[in-house]
Amino acid sequence: MCVAGAAVPLASCSVNPATGRSSFTGLMSPAEERRVGAEQHPQIIAEFGGEYGSPELRAYVTSIGNQLASRTEVAGQLNYTFTILNSDVVNAFALPGGYVYITRGLMALADDEAQLAGVIGHEIGHVVARHSAERYSKSVVANLGAALLGVALGGGAAELGAGIAGLAIQSYSRDQEFEADILGIRYATRAGYTADGMPGFLEKLEQDSALQAKIAGKSDSSANDANIMSTHPRTADRVAKAIEAAKVVRVANPRIGRSEYLNQVDGILYGDDPAQGVIRNRKFLHPGLAFTFEAPPGFTLINGAQSVNAVGPRGAQIVFDIHPGKAPNVSPSDYIQRVWAEKIQVQAVQAITVSGMRAATGVIRQQTSNGAADIRLLAIFGSDGYIFRFLFVSPVSATAQMEEGFRRTTYSFRRLTGPEAREVKPLLLRVITAQANDSFSRLASTMPFEKFREERFATLNGISGNTPIQRGERLKIVSY
Repeated sequence: MCVAGAAVPLASCSVNPATGRSSFTGLMSPAEERRVGAEQHPQIIAEFGGEYGSPELRAYVTSIGNQLASRTEVAGQLNYTFTILNSDVVNAFALPGGYVYITRGLMALADDEAQLAGVIGHEIGHVVARHSAERYSKSVVANLGAALLGVALGGGAAELGAGIAGLAIQSYSRDQEFEADILGIRYATRAGYTADGMPGFLEKLEQDSALQAKIAGKSDSSANDANIMSTHPRTADRVAKAIEAAKVVRVANPRIGRSEYLNQVDGILYGDDPAQGVIRNRKFLHPGLAFTFEAPPGFTLINGAQSVNAVGPRGAQIVFDIHPGKAPNVSPSDYIQRVWAEKIQVQAVQAITVSGMRAATGVIRQQTSNGAADIRLLAIFGSDGYIFRFLFVSPVSATAQMEEGFRRTTYSFRRLTGPEAREVKPLLLRVITAQANDSFSRLASTMPFEKFREERFATLNGISGNTPIQRGERLKIVSY
């Protein structure tokens, strides 16, 4: 039974031809879905660093997507747009109206065409099942209820109810994920792919999530915070149940497409795009804005969308960003006290010079969820109008130990020369053919990383350290 709410007519419910389920989607029509998707599409591309890939690679992904879309219950009723996003985060998602996105990070992790088809099929499943429309319609009713409650109890209740409703619908429900799995597997097998593509990819994703948490110095419980699992919480076991529920007919020679897939991903960008700055072990270099700095020994750098973070021992952290917008016409010392930390008392403010640039530093002590912490603020004024900012954070008990490392990072900041900026090369995913003398450890040692070489090589290829390497086997590595 479709129960929308007392103020919403049951005519808002409809039976979905793919799921066979009556769902509440009446507050977002198919035409509205297409409008919303078209409006948000440019914003998504801008937020994720642009569209990625050669015309050949884009056509390859679109071809796979169209094959799957043509096997849906509503084939021909919607024109799909398949986009590769310029992000190294492993992710995939869909907007209403047939806009499906995968990241280049996901393509680097996947092993074959069947795994990619499993991911794309799952996102098409969300579109066909109209999960976004269902989620939106439910949120409108939830917010309407909160608003009515606010009339009786005061406006604060309405705001609180709206906030709770927003949190409740932020990601797909478990039932919606299961539905999308069933539909994705159905469409993939109808297109001739093996039904094992999605479970195989999820196993790789769990392996990659654990590695990324290890690199960032986080616990395994936070491993999925930044990837596809944060909005699509599933496991390989659940997908195996979806295969059974989908009642797929397994073909004798299912399509896997490993060779063609490896041909397509050979040479794609891996990790950071130089246009957004790159990490080279403990150094961060931004060739476009022409600056670099180095984190202390024992720290791991992470290049985020809005900041560069470094995670170190004993809970110490460094956060680097750039002042948003136009730089104010103040001194570095005044900037720290009157602009950046306007409502906080900053102690020991001092004007300094960093690599010939005006700068200032000061300290605040703050209570955090992990206890008291010392936070050193550093603002460096570039001659081109940029204000470069560092936060050096350490638990009070570790401040003395971290002081020298933080000082070295401060004075490591400098501008890159033209030749230095041009020398910053991107990392690329390369597909190699194993030779007779190749071994797991030898191939892993060729990767240009300071830490976790073997773990990265294993995750890229879905193997373990004791996996024998066969002559003639095609494997993925990372190189310049």
